[in-house]
Order: sequence, then structure tokens, then C-alpha cells
Amino acid sequence: MEVVSVKVDKETRNKMRRLANADWSETIRRAINETIEREELAERNVDPRDIKEGLKIAQSIRRPSKGWDSTKEIRKWRDLRR
Repeated sequence: MEVVSVKVDKETRNKMRRLANADWSETIRRAINETIEREELAERNVDPRDIKEGLKIAQSIRRPSKGWDSTKEIRKWRDLRR
């Protein structure tokens, strides 16, 4: 992993010290990754609301398959590879 330093004001740093159990590195990594994802979507002119709407539609039409067991199907194909 690479090292990136971040400057914060004194008040913010004092609050961070008081919340010593927080994983600040992970919090910052997550924020950076979310910003990258949002900016990459913006570069491709993809509206995150469209993605959420598409997900809602996909979930609304999904229905369980009766008589089909995904675990058995996976096992069958794994066994066939041997």
C-alpha cells in the first residue's frame, strides 16, 4: 500500500483523538474510493440515481426458482470439472 498524508485542522484532530476506537485509515480509504467511483461515473455521464433505479427494477422482477437448488447445481458443475 502507498502512504498518503492528510492535513486536518486542530479541532478536527482533537475530535479524532477523542474517538480513538475509530479506524481513521479505513474511513479515509473508503471516502477516497467512494469519491473515485462517483467521479468515474460522472466522467461516463452515468447518474447514480439511474443505477439505483435499475437495481430497484431488477429486484422487483427477480423471483425464486421453484425446484432448483443453486447449491446442488454448483456442486454438480464442480464435480464435473474433476
